[in-house]
Amino acid sequence: MSWEKSIEELRRRERMAEKMGGEEPVSRQRGRGKLTVRERVSFLVDPGSFHEIGKIAGVATYDEDEQLESFMASNSVVGRAKLDGRPAMILGDDFTVRGGAADASIRGKTTIALKQAIEYRMPLVQLVDGTGGGGSIKMFLKDPRTYIPETPSWELIVGGMSEIPMVSLALGPCAGLGAGRVGASHYSVMVKELSQVFVAGPPVAIAIGEDVSKEELGGWEIQAKNGTVDDVVDTEADAFKAAKRFLSYLPSSVHELPPVTAPADDPNRKEESLLSIVPDDLKTPYKPEKIINATVDEGSFFEIGSQWGRGIVTGLARVDGHPVGIMAGNPYFLDGAWTADVCDKVIRHMDLCSTFHLPVIHFVDCAGFAVGVKHETAGVTRKGVRAMAAVYQATVPVCAVVIRKAFGLAGSAMMNPTKAKWRYCWPSGNWGSLPMSGGIEAAFRKELSETDDKEALLKELYKKFEAMEDPFRTAEAFFAEEIIDPRETRPLLVDFVHHARRRLEPGKTAFGPRP
Repeated sequence: MSWEKSIEELRRRERMAEKMGGEEPVSRQRGRGKLTVRERVSFLVDPGSFHEIGKIAGVATYDEDEQLESFMASNSVVGRAKLDGRPAMILGDDFTVRGGAADASIRGKTTIALKQAIEYRMPLVQLVDGTGGGGSIKMFLKDPRTYIPETPSWELIVGGMSEIPMVSLALGPCAGLGAGRVGASHYSVMVKELSQVFVAGPPVAIAIGEDVSKEELGGWEIQAKNGTVDDVVDTEADAFKAAKRFLSYLPSSVHELPPVTAPADDPNRKEESLLSIVPDDLKTPYKPEKIINATVDEGSFFEIGSQWGRGIVTGLARVDGHPVGIMAGNPYFLDGAWTADVCDKVIRHMDLCSTFHLPVIHFVDCAGFAVGVKHETAGVTRKGVRAMAAVYQATVPVCAVVIRKAFGLAGSAMMNPTKAKWRYCWPSGNWGSLPMSGGIEAAFRKELSETDDKEALLKELYKKFEAMEDPFRTAEAFFAEEIIDPRETRPLLVDFVHHARRRLEPGKTAFGPRP
């Protein structure tokens, strides 16, 4: 007795599945400059590591003798693999089968991908390229009734974000459910001119009076700049590299600590350039990336969200091989003031770091919350207090390095001050409840209106109050715990991460990330 014929039938069906939507749809996919889902998986994962689940699931037809006549694979490719030697779950959409529409997929494949990733504690990487959850209107002809909408497995997505790293690569038009999957992740990437993300596509927009193209509706210049996605890259290959690099800083799940790598940089390195990066006039902007790169392990800084919330720079890095989260005020944008979108960016980044046990290094330069009608209209007050809450709720150690400004409520949110402060201040520090400039004129309006020599009095007042801004006076009262030579920053951060490591504890946080 042998099962040879059954094995032959299995292999035949597997070969049919590998044809995906057929020659013409595959040709159209490549004609758009896009890889097929199976090519994407091959380029993304470690060679030979992909183990597919449900390869022969799909729609089959049989002849009168009950023999297989035709077969169309499900438009979802699911399986386990390794990324740079570490286990991961892959969930990829196949646009060549009904444009990736959810009604042509099999719900169980998404469910098993999420459940295995969560239960077996490995990251989930989604290759999103689909037209949404509702499918085609023509499907109602086969089942002539509407339904009350549900989103299958969404509870697993929400729960999964509290357990495992979830990465979404937008590799084509992502509408409806596809757009939701892109948004419900810890890290998301779009490819320029190749991918779009929107609630509903141009035909629906046209129906409400907006005649737009896919790019005009949900291209990268919209979605990367409003924070819907975290990053934008030039090619699919760049997207795969970005996903793997992001995951390299994170544990496989919240039940582990972030992976420490062998140090590849001198822990005692002291960069002379740090003495001259910050201009001494306290007004001229500087590039915070120069400070970051001079203090973290060489070449390790991975910026996230460069296109939006630009008053703050966020990302991941390593310090003496230890993964850390990075925040740095950017004085090139509103003097580093926290606008509504900066606040959203702070919330997202602090939640990421808390969830995956990444200590945070905050290079502080914040002129306070952004002031004015425009910013109040954008909701800076509400979003500002939410950002403060995210900082105060952080479950990981935070080291603040006050580079220059720290004013008002936003300036106070450099760390949770109810915990033991681990903070260093550069001699360029300038802080307070509000800047002296402008406040002096308001406070002494009466005296200035009555004096015969307004300019002389103003000069005298500025001299007096500017002397009070001297950071050494703050240190005298122990309100600034340590003022340091900027060149000492890296060795002190190395010391911090080793102490922080002893404080980290694996496991779920009390609350999950806010997508």
